Amino acid sequence: MLKANLLHKFKLFDEFWTPKIIGELNDQYIKLAKLKGEFIWHEHQEEDELFYIVKGTLLLRFRDRDDIQLNEGDMCVVPAGVEHLPIAEEECWVMLVEPKTTLHTGTTKTDRSVAVEEQNWI
Repeated sequence: MLKANLLHKFKLFDEFWTPKIIGELNDQYIKLAKLKGEFIWHEHQEEDELFYIVKGTLLLRFRDRDDIQLNEGDMCVVPAGVEHLPIAEEECWVMLVEPKTTLHTGTTKTDRSVAVEEQNWI
């Protein structure tokens, strides 16, 4: 059994857009990330992605549907294959739940991409 205090875990890192793994659940990783600024347009062809906002606000832009504004306590599941662009005007703390094989930049490869085997546990 795993008990973790999310607020404590967020204090263990400062990097933006670099998810940290805090647990596993049925072939899924539970990750925390600090976000600030604009990320990149990307999609996850085979995986849904759950965003849960712990602190702050996050705008999710979509090419084929209306934008979604997420506030503290809100969650959103982005379905597989849906291209999205996360934007955090101010620092935002997010919990993500996604398959272990999911890259945070999806099928888009950039200097921000982190290989699955390089993702860090905290």
